[in-house]
Amino acid sequence: MAVTKTNFINYSRCPRYVALEEIKKERLDAAVSYEEYQEEELDNKLRTILSRMYEEDEDDGEIDLIDIENKQLELMLKYYKKIEELAGKLVNKKFGGKTIYSESTFKQECFDFSSNGIKYLCYVDIYNENETSINIVEVKATTSNRFWKLKGQGKDKEEYSIFESIDNVLRLKGELPGYDVESELGEKKYNTQRSYLFDRWKNSYVYDLAVQRYFIEQEYKQSGNEKKLTKFNYYLAVLNNKYIFDGTYENNEPVYNVDKDGNEIITLIDLTKVTEEYQTKIEADKEEIEEYIFNLDGSPYPLGCYCEYKGVSGCKFFKQLCGSKIPLTNSSLNYIHNGHGFDTGSGRLKGLELINEGYLDMLDIPQDWIKSENHFIQRNALIDKIPFVDIEKINAILEEIEYPIYHLDFETFNCPLPRFKGERPYTQSPFQFSLHIETAPGVCDKENDNRMFLAKSFGDERETLIKELLKHIDPNKGTLMAQNVGFEKMVLKELGEVFPQYKQNLMKIVDRGFDLMCILKTNEKYFTELGFEENKAKRLNYYDYRFSGSYSLKKTLPVLSDLTYAEMEVKDGTEALCVYASYPYLSKEEFDLKYKALVDYCKQDTWAMVIILDNLRKTVNSGVKELVKSCI
Repeated sequence: MAVTKTNFINYSRCPRYVALEEIKKERLDAAVSYEEYQEEELDNKLRTILSRMYEEDEDDGEIDLIDIENKQLELMLKYYKKIEELAGKLVNKKFGGKTIYSESTFKQECFDFSSNGIKYLCYVDIYNENETSINIVEVKATTSNRFWKLKGQGKDKEEYSIFESIDNVLRLKGELPGYDVESELGEKKYNTQRSYLFDRWKNSYVYDLAVQRYFIEQEYKQSGNEKKLTKFNYYLAVLNNKYIFDGTYENNEPVYNVDKDGNEIITLIDLTKVTEEYQTKIEADKEEIEEYIFNLDGSPYPLGCYCEYKGVSGCKFFKQLCGSKIPLTNSSLNYIHNGHGFDTGSGRLKGLELINEGYLDMLDIPQDWIKSENHFIQRNALIDKIPFVDIEKINAILEEIEYPIYHLDFETFNCPLPRFKGERPYTQSPFQFSLHIETAPGVCDKENDNRMFLAKSFGDERETLIKELLKHIDPNKGTLMAQNVGFEKMVLKELGEVFPQYKQNLMKIVDRGFDLMCILKTNEKYFTELGFEENKAKRLNYYDYRFSGSYSLKKTLPVLSDLTYAEMEVKDGTEALCVYASYPYLSKEEFDLKYKALVDYCKQDTWAMVIILDNLRKTVNSGVKELVKSCI
């Protein structure tokens, strides 16, 4: 049997995973081909891109990443290959010597060892050997931002990262000669931030590299070349979130030169010391895996963080088997802002712990555990099947809105590699907008009051989009409205930075931004400024049990309108992105059909906001009494 690096990572999740894979002892001598390994690894690496692109939706981060379709993986393939090529070239430039990576004329370097009749093997993304060192580099299509975020406040109240960038290599400050930990964060805070590198469920890339190191070291130990291990260094190669593309193209392809601030498109992260400290943990994981293999046990196992059920790297058995008992709606996991769980009197239960203890439904949670007024609102709405409406708060906010209302929605392609001048990796680059203009309360026609822009090519049409938008939005009056308006504001700000000639007007629009969620859900800061007491400012404005704890458009729209996306060719933002990314591969007939589908989808998004706002307005104006029971 051959256990690849990806197998190892999955098998070490829990005792049940191996058994569910139906691994048989008679397969222990089976081999795995290079092609089979590559297929397995490539799928895993492409999902890293998708995780970075789709890890959050426009509201509650509820996109189901487990159901990513193959067509999405295929569309991202060329970007991953390019990232790996760029990383290989950077490593060769930085370290010299001989560099082997998949796009070179050589196949990737392979390492393997045997233990208890099991063969463990891994291929290295980039293998570099020069006169003084051997450099092992694992390529990940994430960005360096997740590592820069490991920071804290120093004694002088300034924010300090635990990393320092030296010649485009991120190095832990505590490993730099002469660095005084106490001078910035202090040793305790520094070590606290550094410890997050050892949480495999929050930083899986580091664990991945540590497993790779373990495989390599075991081969060298078994072959009697242990002394050579002192030459090895271990790096992650990731996209540099500080890199800004200068717009250079050759033969219609972007050329990623060093930017004006000296940033490379790829940055390396030196994790040699960290992966060394990880080895004892990896050894323990290996021993457990072998026990799982030889003693197959498919009995249920408690759910936990290792399930990673919300991510693209989550256990493939969670949805269909281990987590199948979790209700699809109004489960105990659907209480709003429930990250801290519930105080049981003898400790706290949260997340999947509730499921393990048998608290499956929202109503399974004992009433005396509930302390939040919003949780009582959810609970009572579910029991009574009557929506909660705070007429006073909704009325107060409706009176503040200045007309016309510009209901705006952007569709964007946050490409891993920047495509146009001024963009960074994963910039939310807009290719479409829909705008419904509501001139007075309820005065808006789906067709006549809609303005639309959709790029007709895969090229740079951002300036045309800006000009078209400014034709229809007066920067000096009215209200920009969106569901999660922060996203639209971010896109407008980024456009203003790249096209400074339009920045003043774009920023005026940004300043007029207003979130539909503020009316539908709440916004404590906003309602406090309107004069509401803190408790009421925090309280939900509108809640229907059919929301199932979510204010995403896919949950609120069916309740507040008869609109549906079910029969549409393009049903969500992910599909819209995929259609746009497929532009270069479509025939004329296919393009015309897909273009119309994108127009219909984006128009539906902004029309949905018009309908939701109008129904809220009608609910308040109808004089419905506040339907709330005594909560506490």
